[in-house]
Amino acid sequence: MATIVARQLADGSLVQVMPDGTTRPMPDPMDKAASDAMTDEEIEAAALADPDAQPLSDAALERALLGPHPKLVRRRLRLTCEEFARRYRLPLETVLAWEKRELEADAVARSLMRAIMNDPVGVARAVAGQPTGTPKAAE
Repeated sequence: MATIVARQLADGSLVQVMPDGTTRPMPDPMDKAASDAMTDEEIEAAALADPDAQPLSDAALERALLGPHPKLVRRRLRLTCEEFARRYRLPLETVLAWEKRELEADAVARSLMRAIMNDPVGVARAVAGQPTGTPKAAE
């Protein structure tokens, strides 16, 4: 099985990266004219027929909207469980339970994960009690 390396350009188009480093446009697998001619019902039926594109359950959608899973955040930061727990002042047992899915991260924990994803250094400083910047004057 051959591996195809692709890159998305700034304009959104996809190109295949050849072994010599040159690129060539990737063919568009979607027939735009045919999809434009489909009704909403046909589009929904086609989407539901794809086993890899099934809708989320209400519970899964709610979890997704809360924020990223702690394990995803930790892995993105390339930290061990111990380093992650220490840096963000979380009980190690809680981090391990989240990762083993023995405990579901609640809305507050997911909000913290979203904040960490947006500013990992700032959140680490904040939980350590260090200044994170100049506070804004009250208006």
